Amino acid sequence: MLKLVPFFLLVLLMGCQTNTPTAELTDSAPAAEKVIHTFTEHDNEREDPYHWLSDKTDPSVIAHLEKENEHTQGMLAHTKGLQDDLYNELVARIEQKYESLPSKRNGYWYYVRYEEGNEYPFYCRKKGDLQAPEEIILNVNEMAKGHEIYRLFQYFISPDNEKVAFLVDTSGDRRNTLYFKNLKTGELLADQLSNCSYSGAWANDNQHFFYTLNDKTVRSYRIMRHALGQANTSDAQLYIEPDSTFSAGVNRSQDGRYIFMGSGSTTSSEFWFLPSDQPLSKLKAIQPRQKGLEYRVDSYTGEEFHIYNNHEAQNFKISTAPLNSPGLANWKDVVPHKEGVLINNFTVKEKFLVVQERSNALDMIHVFDRATGAESYVDFGEEVYTANMYNPTDEYSSDSIRYNYTSLTTPRSVVGYNLATQAKKVLKQVIVGGNYDATKYETKRLWATAADGTKVPMSIVYNKETFKKDGSQPCLLYSYGSYGSSSMPSFRSSVVSLLDRGFVYAIAHIRGGQEMGRGWYEDGKLLNKKNTFTDFIDCAEFLINEKYTYKEGMFAMGGSAGGMLMGAVTNMRPDLFKGIIAYVPWMDVITDMTNPDLPLTTLEYEEWGDPNEKEYYDYMLSWSPYDNVKAADYPAILATGGVNDTQVPYFSPAKWVQKVRDNNTGGEPVLFKCNMGAGHGGASGRFERQKETALVYAFMVDQVERKVKN
Repeated sequence: MLKLVPFFLLVLLMGCQTNTPTAELTDSAPAAEKVIHTFTEHDNEREDPYHWLSDKTDPSVIAHLEKENEHTQGMLAHTKGLQDDLYNELVARIEQKYESLPSKRNGYWYYVRYEEGNEYPFYCRKKGDLQAPEEIILNVNEMAKGHEIYRLFQYFISPDNEKVAFLVDTSGDRRNTLYFKNLKTGELLADQLSNCSYSGAWANDNQHFFYTLNDKTVRSYRIMRHALGQANTSDAQLYIEPDSTFSAGVNRSQDGRYIFMGSGSTTSSEFWFLPSDQPLSKLKAIQPRQKGLEYRVDSYTGEEFHIYNNHEAQNFKISTAPLNSPGLANWKDVVPHKEGVLINNFTVKEKFLVVQERSNALDMIHVFDRATGAESYVDFGEEVYTANMYNPTDEYSSDSIRYNYTSLTTPRSVVGYNLATQAKKVLKQVIVGGNYDATKYETKRLWATAADGTKVPMSIVYNKETFKKDGSQPCLLYSYGSYGSSSMPSFRSSVVSLLDRGFVYAIAHIRGGQEMGRGWYEDGKLLNKKNTFTDFIDCAEFLINEKYTYKEGMFAMGGSAGGMLMGAVTNMRPDLFKGIIAYVPWMDVITDMTNPDLPLTTLEYEEWGDPNEKEYYDYMLSWSPYDNVKAADYPAILATGGVNDTQVPYFSPAKWVQKVRDNNTGGEPVLFKCNMGAGHGGASGRFERQKETALVYAFMVDQVERKVKN
């Protein structure tokens, strides 16, 4: 159900080193038995005629999915030339030979590069200075040979720089295998650990590695310690999380002095620590879990921890705590809470504290002089943009940071910023091929008014040479709107193919994200979830009423929980959209949320509600896309899924598509494309991914052209 890594694990990773019903389809399936489920004591009987699709070990299910793919391919066969054109355009804009800016860690400069024609990257480093010989740490192109899917999630360099631990998923199901490699000899060590989650950390002895294991629902729940060369069966279990609404993780502090371990849910967290040079020592608590208290901790030298937290601070604040008594009672605020300003991240330098903030759906970088208390902001000079800071070096005395800067017209740029002089310099910008010219496009910030009077921001972009504000141009409206994940306006080279075909592209910053602060998220979850859907509808109507587009040219797109958004708004307003693109959409909310054996279900209780409580169950039932399909003239629909997806099971979109077909009183196509070898992220190669994008764009362009011809 979750599009993203669970929020708590993201917190940990931030401290780690280093996109006409057909009878044939229905009749080809087994007889649609009506399975009656009684999920809870207050649940009325629900009929689920497509429950049989949930068993992918059944050959008839695989046959059905393959039929779906054949049907989709057949329905779009006439767009093959357009798909080829789009694919060639998309690939042409990719910087074939690419090398990232290096970042310095523990005496080495680390970077990633691609060679022309390669699907996967090389992870590299140079010792001491950038003129040193290149050392390839991991050649993913070689490693991926023989695999349809190969996702190297992340890697961890040992403190002595001689070993690398790395996590790999070769099916898309998020059950990673942890490998170890000797960087001096190039030898892959015999140590291999399966069913691992995302996080990890080395001890200073370069022999002990901390990692996490998944349970049967792919919940990260056990923190383990492995000794290189020892049998996996002798690994020590340091913590097991018994509460299925929490997940566990581990990371190494910024200064390398500590290993932090923790567990967290959507609304609560707690951490423990031990010195990195004492891997066998006992864990010490930072602050025990407390309902509603979210925090994360880091160390930047000195005698205090820095703690990002929401104690009496809805939009978060930054505090310090002494190393020997780091509990809540001793937290001292250094960056206080501010209404309307969400704190997302921070880093500490010897002379400066730098804070990543967000207000009015725009990123800000706030700099504090630690000696004088003077404050300043980075000036970005553009109306709509996204900017995210990071440390280019682990040198505590450094007065510099970098930030990634992008907008709907500006390709991602890496900017160097001097904290003392406020001087900035563009160090690198992604090269966009295909004769891309940023001056041809214009981006704006718009504000729609929701039904309850709330102002909802949108970011839009269009081709100035073809745009006319007369309601004659098609539009693709995108959003996500869940888990507090913000859909910020960043450059997507693929969208240019739509802009050049007359489309307007818009992002609706609806409630459920955090574009407008933590309250924006709270107003779009649990018993406020319908605000997410009505905000999106209100944004679509605004674009139509203000003549940015027209109803027969309005397309909507979202993925995962954003795909669920697509299902909800389609049910609520099937008349409003020409077409719906639902990537790996979570549609069968009730069935999934009442099955604790499914991946992520229990972790979601604080996002959607616990269905064992009647109030939440009834509310979810009132908007669940699968349960609210009704007889209507549905817009054209293209949904996708992945057989190995453990975040949104493939059967969620598969069942929804069938039910929509059963109830569709119109003649628009309802299509489903299932990747038979991938998971939630789809294809893993950088070029292979463009094929699906080309198919989706061809679907939309074809719908517009058909309308024009008619």
